[in-house]
Amino acid sequence: MDLGIRGRKAIVCASSQGLGKGCAMALAEAGAALVINGRDPAQLEATAEEIRRATGVDVTPVVADVGTPEGQAALLAACPEPDILVNNNGGPPFRDFRALDRSAMLDGVTMNMVTPIELIQKVIDPMCARGFGRIVNITSITVRMPVAGLDLSSGARAGLTAFVAGVARGVANRNVTINNLLPGYFDTARLREGFKASAQRAGTSADAIAAHWQATVPAGRFGTVSEFGQACAFLCSVHAGFITGQSLLMDGGLFPSAF
Repeated sequence: MDLGIRGRKAIVCASSQGLGKGCAMALAEAGAALVINGRDPAQLEATAEEIRRATGVDVTPVVADVGTPEGQAALLAACPEPDILVNNNGGPPFRDFRALDRSAMLDGVTMNMVTPIELIQKVIDPMCARGFGRIVNITSITVRMPVAGLDLSSGARAGLTAFVAGVARGVANRNVTINNLLPGYFDTARLREGFKASAQRAGTSADAIAAHWQATVPAGRFGTVSEFGQACAFLCSVHAGFITGQSLLMDGGLFPSAF
């Protein structure tokens, strides 16, 4: 399917690896020019070169922390008026909520709620003026289904979800959409780090923890970053202009709900 975004410009935050990289690759395969982002220069450049070789599109790597004003300014200097914005950022590590002090909680809210809102503020009016814009926020299944130890991440991302729900309705008539992707258990470095932390607490192996988690997924496996990226690319396509303010759960059937 031609997604109708060839030649469009996209910023994909935190995209040197994991889910962000999957989104960047899928958008590049659809012909979008990219600004990708990460904090490890070597890893980011390697990802940029991999995407260039695979797709032939223009890829501009920007080493920056998107949670800072300076990092956001660097992204927008590389792409002042993006047609597509994929908000993504690392979340707080697994931690018992009792161990969270005020500073840690404010950092978590900044990372996973304030930062994407700030970027949306900066790009949304030019999108409206041009009559095309696609914004996708990568949140988490934990917005709907709590996971012990990820309480701060869950709360911040739920706040983002509620915040953009009204914003999305206010710009829908300008062909600008805002949607959220809620990943369940995807095979990423962050998930594997969680297995290690859980294994240490439980006195078992990370492989045993992984097998237990995988067994809870009706699909019988973890998700892949490629299939996540393709869903993101569709939400950014011309075919998704009537989808806005939605939270798409990608979890292999893990969350038990009819609606």
